[in-house]
Amino acid sequence: MTAEERLAALRERPVNYDVEAFDPDDPSWREDDYCQPLGFEPPGPPLPDGTFALACRLLRDYRFADPSIVRAHYDVDAPLEGRDMLLELRFHGIRLWSGCRVGAVVDEERVSDGRPLHVWGWPYRTLAGHIEQGEMSWEVWKWMDTGEVEFHIHSFSRVARDANPILALGFRVVGQRERRRYLSRACARMLELTRAEGA
Repeated sequence: MTAEERLAALRERPVNYDVEAFDPDDPSWREDDYCQPLGFEPPGPPLPDGTFALACRLLRDYRFADPSIVRAHYDVDAPLEGRDMLLELRFHGIRLWSGCRVGAVVDEERVSDGRPLHVWGWPYRTLAGHIEQGEMSWEVWKWMDTGEVEFHIHSFSRVARDANPILALGFRVVGQRERRRYLSRACARMLELTRAEGA
């Protein structure tokens, strides 16, 4: 089956968990938080051609992902919100195909610890057939008091209850290590690309 056929098949698949089920006190869930500083802009709202806007474009196009670890297949003409994404996961010579669906796009001002910031980003959620259950949220933040721009990742996941037992065992053994490698590389690539393309 081609990647295009696999992607088309995702349209009929539901999210494979209750999106309200995540409990940080439940040891079956793993939670990850990453923050990568990207640089500065003048204080105030994001500039149309600044670091924040550049990082948002990289995020929209999923360019921060290291293709040696994860490759994404999706319809580039589909709206971002609700977009199906077929992720090609690669590790130790194994290739897994996993489906996700983009949730609500965030574009808003917030206050955190009394400081104003502008946030743009989106999450994706795992679909039926994915080795895991859970969500990864990708956001670009601009602190409007100082102009600092950051890339934030928050995720929670667990091995899917109906996963193939052999794959599930292998994923339990190496999955968290590979997740850390993937997310660390995502942060590093976002910094590399914002520096290179913002120069």
